[in-house]
Amino acid sequence: MIENYIKEADRVTYLMPKEVDHHCAGQIIAELDALIEGCGVRKIVFDMKQTEFMDSSGIGVIIGRTKKLKYFNDSSVSVCNMSDRVDKLLKCAGIYTIVHKL
Repeated sequence: MIENYIKEADRVTYLMPKEVDHHCAGQIIAELDALIEGCGVRKIVFDMKQTEFMDSSGIGVIIGRTKKLKYFNDSSVSVCNMSDRVDKLLKCAGIYTIVHKL
């Protein structure tokens, strides 16, 4: 199995796939929720270096993990390395009002 993330203490950097849609959203959610619930992850960075396409399912993944972590002190969700296209989508969706842009 290929790991899609890098874990360091209570922080995980999740390497988002080339296409983030409803086909892969469930797997991303399952992996991150397991890390939050089982490994004490409180900080998530979505690394979108490879991401060329994202639909509303990808936005839902980000919003859902933000909601899941909001009950913990010192929790945060961030996004980084977006293409111009993905950055524009996230801006239009208002994501930057709830997550950090690195």
